[in-house]
Amino acid sequence: MSLSSSEKEENHRKMAADKAEIGRRKRAMWERKWKRLDIVKASASLFVHFLCLLAPFNFTWSALRVALIVYTVGGLGITVSYHRNLAHRSFKVPKWLEYLFAYCGLLAIQGDPIDWVSTHRYHHQFTDSPRDPHSPNEGFWFSHLLWLFDTGYLVEKCGRRTNVDDLKRQWYYKFLQRTVLYHILAFGFILYYFGGLSFLTWGMGIGVAMEHHVTCFINSICHIWGSRTWKTNDTSRNVWWLSIFSFGESWHNNHHAFESSARQGLEWWQIDISWYIVRFLEIIGLATDVKLPSESQRRRMALVR
Repeated sequence: MSLSSSEKEENHRKMAADKAEIGRRKRAMWERKWKRLDIVKASASLFVHFLCLLAPFNFTWSALRVALIVYTVGGLGITVSYHRNLAHRSFKVPKWLEYLFAYCGLLAIQGDPIDWVSTHRYHHQFTDSPRDPHSPNEGFWFSHLLWLFDTGYLVEKCGRRTNVDDLKRQWYYKFLQRTVLYHILAFGFILYYFGGLSFLTWGMGIGVAMEHHVTCFINSICHIWGSRTWKTNDTSRNVWWLSIFSFGESWHNNHHAFESSARQGLEWWQIDISWYIVRFLEIIGLATDVKLPSESQRRRMALVR
């Protein structure tokens, strides 16, 4: 008896999940074949952390201010642009402002917008399943950092980046994808030119590393420890103490309950700096189509009614 199209699709999905599960069991970080992109990513991460080791020997108050600026600009570029604007389309801004915010995100050295957004959309599509790009079920350190250095595994689990056609159609994001390395090198050169090793080690070292690990904490800690307010079919958690450092991203159970919401700190006391920026842009007329969960959606998703 022939299978219906829906049954064939379900079988294909199960086969893909089984394949990913087999890959997960056999995966060995150091025994696998490393792709060139994996080596580049790992080398960049090692270089950033090496700069952190040099930072105490090159401390100046100006360098500390540079680190805080890099951390803030890059971090908000990730949270406001990469995450809420591009990945979830939680609000709209004029193209010149959208592109400016995206470039700030590029300086966080977490990849170009197409790469970052695609991975994040796959995370929401396959959260906590064998096909999740950075599932905590594969260990804390895998979900926190190691998944970044195994692009072959990502393709094996999720396939190619076919979920970001909206970005691929725009010349700007394709340009950033092709030239991301040059922008990072130019960023490092500018820091060194204006402040020598002190600006380089504190800006590209401390500033970038801090923001990188805070972002990674959302993938790891916010799926392991914390509180739950909403009925989501995953392990997402709200981690209050991380909210300031993550600019509001650690209200992660809130986010998984209402993925398209521009506001993730849904209560008045839940600090969400990224939302404050979006709200300000909305007030002055630069942000439109700002999405928020309705009261009926909140009642339906609440753990306690």
